[in-house]
Amino acid sequence: MKMSVRLTSFVLGLTALGLQAQQLDKGKPYVDKALEALGGDTFLHMQTRAEQGRVFSFFHDQISGLSVAAIYTEYLDQKPAKGVAVREREVFGKKQDWAILLLPDQGWEITFRGARPMEDENWNKYLQTTETSIFYLLRERSGEPGFEYDYIGTDLIEGAQVDVIDITDSKGQTIRVSFDHITHLPVRQVYKWIDPVTKYHNDEVTDYDKYRDAGNGVKWPYTIERERNGYKTYEIFSDHVEVNRALPPKTFELPSGAKILHKVE
Repeated sequence: MKMSVRLTSFVLGLTALGLQAQQLDKGKPYVDKALEALGGDTFLHMQTRAEQGRVFSFFHDQISGLSVAAIYTEYLDQKPAKGVAVREREVFGKKQDWAILLLPDQGWEITFRGARPMEDENWNKYLQTTETSIFYLLRERSGEPGFEYDYIGTDLIEGAQVDVIDITDSKGQTIRVSFDHITHLPVRQVYKWIDPVTKYHNDEVTDYDKYRDAGNGVKWPYTIERERNGYKTYEIFSDHVEVNRALPPKTFELPSGAKILHKVE
């Protein structure tokens, strides 16, 4: 009798694990559809992205900065030992006399005064935002082992039906992504995290809109808005986006002869 009960419990346990695995895998087809909608294999192998537009920064929902900007991005096929598998240069102003250079493992702020290593707080925010972006997840991290795709259900965002999926990596970080039910494109992602210094809980919400063809069949959102804990922090309205175009020479190098300034501690 005891053996029968144990066997039944064992079978039920295996069944529960199987059902749980099925539920976790249920979200994968939605992610696969999103990848195809973004450009499929071309998206996975895009090498560069160049965009021009207007960038706004906010503090407590009030605009704290705005500028015309040109952003140049290069995707690396392999993740380096440290940092992220992407290089980026953001150039601001009509005279383009201020820039941010984001290398895989270090960031720089560049002005007419020289080049200064990025503050640790800003660099860590950049790393977090990049690594948890749905576009980076799909382009650079989708092949990592241990990913789980949990189907949550349907919802409405701005009156449009969306399919909600929790994507969890091997470190236990979960990004909740809402995909448009018709186009399958990402329209919102939510990432919850705890500040290691203040220990405060934070909700990072990013909305994607106005998708257009960026070349070679790749779709990219021309409007991106981000808020933290209910306050708007960032917006970009792109006028033009193009993938796989040749970027300007020395895009990811410090200016020749630039004075190296001390990092702000």
